[in-house]
Amino acid sequence: MKGLLEVIAKSLVDNPDEVVVTEKETEKGLVLELKVAPSDMGKVIGKQGRIAKAIRSVVKAAASRENKQVSVEIE
Repeated sequence: MKGLLEVIAKSLVDNPDEVVVTEKETEKGLVLELKVAPSDMGKVIGKQGRIAKAIRSVVKAAASRENKQVSVEIE
C-alpha cells in the first residue's frame, strides 16, 4: 500500500523528492501518512478535496483485495 501511495503522489506533484509516506499500525488498521511540499499541497488535495478522495478510494480498493483496513492522512 505504501508503494502505491508513493507512486500516485509523486506523479501529481512538482517536487517528487519531497514526497514521504509513513506507515502506522493502529487498532483500526494501517494508517498511511502522506507528506508533500507545502507548494504541492493543493495538487494533492484538489478542488474541494476531489483528488484526495480519489487517492483514498484507490488505496482502500487495493487494501480490500488483501482484506486489510487502510486509511490515508494527508499532512
